[in-house]
Amino acid sequence: MTATDRSIELINAAAQAAADRLAHDITAYDVSDVLSITDAFLLASAPNDRQVKSIVDEIEERLSKELGAKPVRREGDRDARWILLDYVDIVVHVQHSEERVYYALERLWKDCPELPLPEDAVKTRGKGAEHAELNGQAPGSGLDMDGELS
Repeated sequence: MTATDRSIELINAAAQAAADRLAHDITAYDVSDVLSITDAFLLASAPNDRQVKSIVDEIEERLSKELGAKPVRREGDRDARWILLDYVDIVVHVQHSEERVYYALERLWKDCPELPLPEDAVKTRGKGAEHAELNGQAPGSGLDMDGELS
């Protein structure tokens, strides 16, 4: 089984919306062969809580306006460290960069095929590490270069 055309359409629209809000490291996986509850996961991250929320809001608005899709569940809003949007066909995870490294969802789904994404979304790969270096943090650690929690 592979992700449906509708799932791919939702993933592409969500990935473009995330890229437009400057998300980092946007990736999508076809999880339809290993999960019966959804077809695909979209992962994206941002360096701060406010940007996480902004990315999620843009994804939700874009999918609603362009595709008439509304999430059946939205979780994690209070802390905005990891917000999940469940559209049944797809699940969107937008994480603070530190949570993205800590939970490493890519490791869990590495055996699932990656879905092709719009060019703008592909260009975001590696931006999380680049941002961390520019701000004096060890890439992906949540620590500055002296080992202090940032």
